[in-house]
Parts: sequence; C-alpha cells; structure tokens
Amino acid sequence: MLFTVNKNSLTSNSLDSVLRIAPKGSPILLYEDGVFNAADGAKHVIKVQAALEDHSIYALEADVEARGLKKLIKGVVVISYDGFVELVEKNEVVPWL
Repeated sequence: MLFTVNKNSLTSNSLDSVLRIAPKGSPILLYEDGVFNAADGAKHVIKVQAALEDHSIYALEADVEARGLKKLIKGVVVISYDGFVELVEKNEVVPWL
C-alpha cells in the first residue's frame, strides 16, 4: 500500500499517524504541504530518518519546487509526476488526511 501525506506536521498529525500504522515496507509519498515534512531541519527530521529504515519515502518534485525547499532529509527520493503514476500503478493508495 502507498500511503500519501499532504499535510505539514506543524498543522496536522497525519505524518505521525501514518508512521504508526504503515506496515513495514510500505512506501510513503509526501505531496502538497506534506513535502515540508521532508525538509532538512523540519520538526520531524528524526522520525523521518528512522522511518527511512522501514519505508521508502518520496516527495513530489513539483510540490518541493513550489514551496522553495532546497535541502531535503537524506534518503527522501524526489519524484516527478511520472514517478508518482508508477507508484500508484504498483500500489493500492491509502490517502491520509
């Protein structure tokens, strides 16, 4: 299952709850304001770094660029819309609001 997070951890607990329930090996996609969770220096850096041991974490490139993020947590993979489509084709999607 692909878990998607579109909220910033400063305004929502979506990332925390996904990290609690996502089965090991499930990919996580950060998009819209969710990409702020991948910013190096963000509130959840340690949690995201730990989660990378069990999950592939992706950030949607267009949203990273739109929000002016320059440096992301090492290990977070930036993907294009094509990469997003590939993830959706390979996984059942669980949107996390």
